[in-house]
Amino acid sequence: MLKIKDLEVYYDGIHAIKGASLKVPQGALVTLVGSNGAGKSTLLRTICGLKKPSSGQLIFEGHNLLDMSVTRIVQMGITMVPEGRQIFPDLTVMENLRLGAYTRTDQEGIAFDQERVFNLFPRLKERAAQKGGTLSGGEQQMLAIARGLMAGPSLLLMDEPSLGLAPILVEEVFRVIQEIHSEGVTLLLIEQNAQAALAIADYGYVMESGSIVLQGKGTDLLHDEAVRRAYLGQDVTA
Repeated sequence: MLKIKDLEVYYDGIHAIKGASLKVPQGALVTLVGSNGAGKSTLLRTICGLKKPSSGQLIFEGHNLLDMSVTRIVQMGITMVPEGRQIFPDLTVMENLRLGAYTRTDQEGIAFDQERVFNLFPRLKERAAQKGGTLSGGEQQMLAIARGLMAGPSLLLMDEPSLGLAPILVEEVFRVIQEIHSEGVTLLLIEQNAQAALAIADYGYVMESGSIVLQGKGTDLLHDEAVRRAYLGQDVTA
């Protein structure tokens, strides 16, 4: 579905992405793990058209994303759930959800997806008329994910969805990610919680200093000694 080849991106004068190549097959859950500053978020922003690469290829379902506007990329079926939630705090839950569907005209499909996200997140239905800024951190993350789903994506990009959440809410977020995947949505997931991400991923990539340094099946990377030392905080000699 998505093919990235030899991508080079500079961000505020920093060489943020260095020749990165990766693939996201249709129907897969692919995760990208790495430390802070590795370039993971910059990669997602580049896929969405928010950053322009200096060279390389971004191909989505045979189409060159580099020639497209951000709006057109969303219309093509790519949506991002951004790091830090970035909901609209002065708008209600329902208004946030409607904005997620702003590129769509299929009213029946919008209504279906609205019911779908309320089934995924019953608390959002209870708080439909409540302003986003009054929700708890966990509820705001739910709203950010739900808003992304309202765009009707075929590829959903998720940037650190568990960041700053209590452990019990992290479990809930990963349960929802698996449920979304089971419904046929292709996902590219960025996570600092490498253990949780690799445990559910079909395939994974490890990024360091803007470069892809390891790749493999999620479970294989989960048990890789180098990954365990660097990202899981496990001493393999213990």
